[in-house]
Amino acid sequence: MRKILILVSLIFAAAVAGILMIQDQQAEEDITAKTTRVGLILNGSHADRNYNQTHFEALQSLQQDLNLKVIYRENVHDECYDVIKELIQEEGCAIIVASSLEFGENMEKAAAAYPNVYFLHAAGMGEGSNLSSFFGRMYQARYLAGIVAGMETTDGELGYVAAFPIPEVIRGINAFALGARSVRSDAKVYVRYCHSWTEDEPAADACVKLLDAHPIDIITMHTDSLMPHKIAESRGVKSIGYNKDNHDLFTSTYLTAGEWNWQVYYRRQIWDCLRGKFHGKHTWVGMEDGIVKLSAFSNLVRKETKTAVEAANYRLVSREQDVFYGPIKDNQGNMRVEAGEAMSDQALLNKFDWYVEGVSVEQ
Repeated sequence: MRKILILVSLIFAAAVAGILMIQDQQAEEDITAKTTRVGLILNGSHADRNYNQTHFEALQSLQQDLNLKVIYRENVHDECYDVIKELIQEEGCAIIVASSLEFGENMEKAAAAYPNVYFLHAAGMGEGSNLSSFFGRMYQARYLAGIVAGMETTDGELGYVAAFPIPEVIRGINAFALGARSVRSDAKVYVRYCHSWTEDEPAADACVKLLDAHPIDIITMHTDSLMPHKIAESRGVKSIGYNKDNHDLFTSTYLTAGEWNWQVYYRRQIWDCLRGKFHGKHTWVGMEDGIVKLSAFSNLVRKETKTAVEAANYRLVSREQDVFYGPIKDNQGNMRVEAGEAMSDQALLNKFDWYVEGVSVEQ
């Protein structure tokens, strides 16, 4: 008798679970029955094979699943408020996505002006009832890329073309240097700023000056221009990319890249918007959530390098360690993070105005 009761209970539980599953599926179909128009604002081209394309492709991949219509505006700089107004008033967008830090003031202004529209701001810092800002801990992938550079370099001379000396960029430079010096203690990282996120000419100029001044055999970058890769390949210098895996474009010199994967985040946030369950906040997401990773290695990367990176990647994803744990000295010899201590997120996000040991910033 007891066995029969248990069997009946199991059958009943399975039936209930099946009913709930069907109801959830029906609810999802009901919510996505109407097409939702999403406006995407990019500070570069949607087909740049770089940062902006990663956002564009992530949203495009969700169009069928969530019944979205993505309407994008590219090469927008600084003042984007009129673009936001157009996307809402003329295109009927219910969700606005912006890709760059520079759009922060206008996104916050628009969120206040359009309380019934949802705003998602990549690389931003604002938050509100209808505004979320978000970014990934790309410095973790930069650290892994530094390990690759430190193990693959011949002389320990590494180059870094960077956009602007802001905390986000400095954080990446320092993480890369710490990664390189964790496997090669004498590694040097020479940095030159190009003062542009997207322009080819200043990125190319910065790269050429670095390679002319130092015997650099591996170069990386924090710019959306691909010119450093092109120049490096023309000189037989290996390169490590950023934002998107472009090994197919530079087959003779490309090693790997710190890569963005926005799909999971965008799906979760847009789904909350459609359900009316959106909660605006600032989010900084780690590698364990899948938003950031090191791309597949090219065949130029040695087996022992891959093994070292895999071990470090496990420590980061499992939260056994993070990049900015002490002891850490700056490039003037001052102790910045004591042994056993770690930098706070507040310091990492807003107060990084110094460089770690081994970094030299070129003028």
